[in-house]
Amino acid sequence: MDSLKQIVETLSQAPRFDDQIIAVTGASQGIGRALALLLAARGATIILIASHEDRLNQVYDEIVEAGGQTPLIVPVDFKGLTSAGAQELADYLSDTFDRLDGLVHMAGILGGREPIQTHRPSQWEDTLQINLTAVFHLTQALLPLLNRAESGRVVFATSSVGYRVEAYWGAYAVSKAGLEMFAGILAKELENTETTRVVTINPGGTRTQMRAQAKPAENPNTLPSPDQVAEVFSFGLTPQADSFHGQRINARDVMAALGTWPASGSTR
Repeated sequence: MDSLKQIVETLSQAPRFDDQIIAVTGASQGIGRALALLLAARGATIILIASHEDRLNQVYDEIVEAGGQTPLIVPVDFKGLTSAGAQELADYLSDTFDRLDGLVHMAGILGGREPIQTHRPSQWEDTLQINLTAVFHLTQALLPLLNRAESGRVVFATSSVGYRVEAYWGAYAVSKAGLEMFAGILAKELENTETTRVVTINPGGTRTQMRAQAKPAENPNTLPSPDQVAEVFSFGLTPQADSFHGQRINARDVMAALGTWPASGSTR
């Protein structure tokens, strides 16, 4: 409870991110979009990363019209992102900024809820590529920029099916299980060598397009909005999050403590 209290106290103060340079993947929709808008409203310069450039332009316009720092749009096709492509992106950002204060990995696809016996290989490969392999490439390429910051922070969006076995979640669950291990290993390796810190956050069921694909019969009004969940993700970019290095935060627990969402309900 002490840890939860610390998160609640920090978020209750609506932390600012002035002069911070933060990259958000999946920034064109869902929680990523909501987080980009929130961070920009609180002073950050946002690097908007996603595959849909037209949607990124809309987020860009919203930030500028609201008086935020001018963001940077970086269209990236995670399905085809290679190590060389990620390094090219990192070189571009290094030429534009002297550091990177935060990297939030929100981009991902569901890839179909299918039994292993009949799981489409193409869906499996695309899901692992977008949700895990591209995350590795991008993180590896951007770590030098993060390490230039006083305390860089990497935030990963996880899922309960990544650490709790359930049938029919296929490639998505496997990708999130891999992400859990990747984040844990990265945290261990950085702990005594760099100031960059790592946390994972499980958003729980959220009113997004991906959730609707996963559970089409579910009433979306029974789920928190991306804006509510984005507030919790913002904690991972605060100085107070350093004490959570290598740990997982469950957004539903935080929202219940904040009083922004009931404690009951799905946590997937």
